[in-house]
Amino acid sequence: MNLEGIFVWLKKDKHSISIRIKLAAIKEYIEGSVSYKRVAEKLGIRHCTQLKVWVKKWLSGEAFDVRGEITNPLSGRPRTNFSTVEEERDYLKAQVDYLKKRYPNLIKEKPLESEITMK
Repeated sequence: MNLEGIFVWLKKDKHSISIRIKLAAIKEYIEGSVSYKRVAEKLGIRHCTQLKVWVKKWLSGEAFDVRGEITNPLSGRPRTNFSTVEEERDYLKAQVDYLKKRYPNLIKEKPLESEITMK
């Protein structure tokens, strides 16, 4: 099975590898009599141990990578006891600032009504 044409576009310095490439590498290893190292070298995978992990997960039916799942940044034990209103305000402001930095593309500032009427 010749997969070299598929991987021409894959740069060696690229850290993420698509699921299509992972499956092709696994298929080539399982169907052929080539070592992990040879398949990894041929397809430009940095380390053959990564291919071993993919094959092991494939054979056991596990997911390859679950890092893409969104986690809740506010998870954990919530702080409910504040000694003053100001302390609670500062805590909530810090959360808002953190979320603005973490997800900048979600910020949609609405123009003030005074700005709308001036135009």
